[in-house]
Amino acid sequence: MSESTRNLMARAYFPARTVIFRQGDEGDRAYVVENGEVEIVRVEDGARRVLGIVKKGGIFGEMALIDNEKRMAEAVALSETTCFIVEREQFGEKFDSADPFIKGMIRIFVRNIRSMVDDRH
Repeated sequence: MSESTRNLMARAYFPARTVIFRQGDEGDRAYVVENGEVEIVRVEDGARRVLGIVKKGGIFGEMALIDNEKRMAEAVALSETTCFIVEREQFGEKFDSADPFIKGMIRIFVRNIRSMVDDRH
C-alpha cells in the first residue's frame, strides 16, 4: 500500500483482546493491520479453532466483501492493534476494475476456503 493511500484511509484502534467482528456478522469493511496482531477464530459447537494470525501488512475481513456472505470467523486483537479500514465501496471500486480472470479466480478461492471451513464440522 502506497504512502499516499495510507494517508487517505481511515484507521481504527483496538485494545488487546477486543473483538473486531464476530462470526455471522454482516461484512461491510475489511482491515489491513498497520501495527499489532489479529487472531482469526472460528467457533463450532462451542469450540474455538484458530484459523490464523494476521500481522502487520496483512488483510482480514475481505472475504465478506468479495462474496457478500456473512463473516465466517471472528477477528480478535491479540495485542494493541491499529488497522486501516477498507470500506465496501472502496474495495468494490478496486475489485470491479480488476481483470475479469483475476476476479473469477479470487471468487473461486473464496468459495473454496468457505467450503473447506464449513465442511469440517
